[in-house]
Amino acid sequence: MLNRRKTLMLLSGTAVTPKIAFAATPREITWEDLLPPGLPYSEIVDMGEMDWENDVWTPIYDANAIKLNEELNGAYIKMPGFIIPFETSAEGVTNFMLVPYLGACIHTPPPPANQLVMVDTAQPWPGDQLWDPVWVTGTMSTQLQSTSLGQTGYSIEADDMEVYEW
Repeated sequence: MLNRRKTLMLLSGTAVTPKIAFAATPREITWEDLLPPGLPYSEIVDMGEMDWENDVWTPIYDANAIKLNEELNGAYIKMPGFIIPFETSAEGVTNFMLVPYLGACIHTPPPPANQLVMVDTAQPWPGDQLWDPVWVTGTMSTQLQSTSLGQTGYSIEADDMEVYEW
């Protein structure tokens, strides 16, 4: 027979269990998922133009380059990418642009806005791992922003990061 104390302990344990058992599982997405449904990447980038003087090819983006997948606004996601740091301290990087390939925005013209993600993380990412591909997990927002490296279409408030291994 259960007494009052045992009953309260049992009920308090079940009140905590669902939070642990039903913790949010992030939706794993790819860079293609950042495009609005039905919009192929080929409709974002035109042929571009060659700057012969600087030996650089510059892509030409149309209005599709800033079209965002609004289904991702507020979604809890996990996505891979590379880090372009904005704020670095002795502890590491806390604010950065997540890009789809190594060197994007630095060595090449930036990808379109709907292929760039601003990330803020409370837990700094180690500075000695800036060249490693990463998984970023957190809540995504659709939001056009201008930065010194290009216009971004998304942002993530990261609550977890890890090295991406394939």
